[in-house]
Amino acid sequence: MSDTKFDVVGIGNAIVDVLAHCKEEDLGRLNLVKNAMTLIDAETADSLYAQMGPGLEMSGGSAGNTMAGIAALGGKGAYIGKVRNDQLGEVFSHDIRAMGVSFNSTPATSGSPTARCLIFVTPDGHRTMNTFLGACTELGPDDIDAELIASAKITYMEGYLWDRPEAKEAFIKAAKIAHEAGRQVSISLSDSFCVDRHRDSFRDLVHNHIDVLFANEDEIKSLYEVDTFEEALAEVRSHCKVAALTRSEKGSVIVSGDDVIEVDAEPVAHVVDTTGAGDLFASGFLYGYTRGDDLATCGRLGSICAAEVISHMGARPDADLKELVAKTL
Repeated sequence: MSDTKFDVVGIGNAIVDVLAHCKEEDLGRLNLVKNAMTLIDAETADSLYAQMGPGLEMSGGSAGNTMAGIAALGGKGAYIGKVRNDQLGEVFSHDIRAMGVSFNSTPATSGSPTARCLIFVTPDGHRTMNTFLGACTELGPDDIDAELIASAKITYMEGYLWDRPEAKEAFIKAAKIAHEAGRQVSISLSDSFCVDRHRDSFRDLVHNHIDVLFANEDEIKSLYEVDTFEEALAEVRSHCKVAALTRSEKGSVIVSGDDVIEVDAEPVAHVVDTTGAGDLFASGFLYGYTRGDDLATCGRLGSICAAEVISHMGARPDADLKELVAKTL
């Protein structure tokens, strides 16, 4: 994986997160599905926003969070995503560039506003996400920079993109460009409800286009329609080069051919907000993977980054990840 300009280029929904604490009963009152990511329209977004407590606004989006984590570790990252030339679009663009990620996607000058995700965080630290995709829905094949994709060791994409046909086309185009250039392709399945909606096409994608797969326990069981993690493990090992499967407090399992590596979760004194745990696990793993670290080390790096992000509000690192990794490993 030499002669590259970037370690990872991420493709995803460019979203500004609005996070607020709530009581468990608030979810029922607002008819929200706990722990799920639900797509909402502009009217619902306005209604929920009006009923949120004091909020914290920060740039998010699954792949955007991952790229921010990679940059924080010292990796070279770039990002492709769609924003509008509005206030939230400027917030997103500024934040991801300030993290050290290259972001040169041209803002839309008309159409829907920049996306936002309204995140309700219950006392147990779990998050319930309600996403108005806005300008993200306009991401398509024309937004894929072939030269950029070919210059990265790995192209990483978020499964949330799979909800729209134009984004699917962009996804497949990027994967083909990457493989033609001798690079690798990675995806996070993102959400079990997302997998439920697109199971057959996700399977086809994983089996034919993906080298490194990220999924949590629910997502991988949904993908293969099985009841146990062990059954899912048996299925996925024959279908992609590497699968990194996260299991919350049980840690993670990394599978590659006949190798099955169990990685402990990193201890966390107090779980504040689980938003971004999977995204930052991918940051650590991909940072190690593009450096040529062994899979056990990649998994450990992922665990360290995930533990940091769930110890505070928001889906991007607060601590110095470089220093944290140097101290922990």
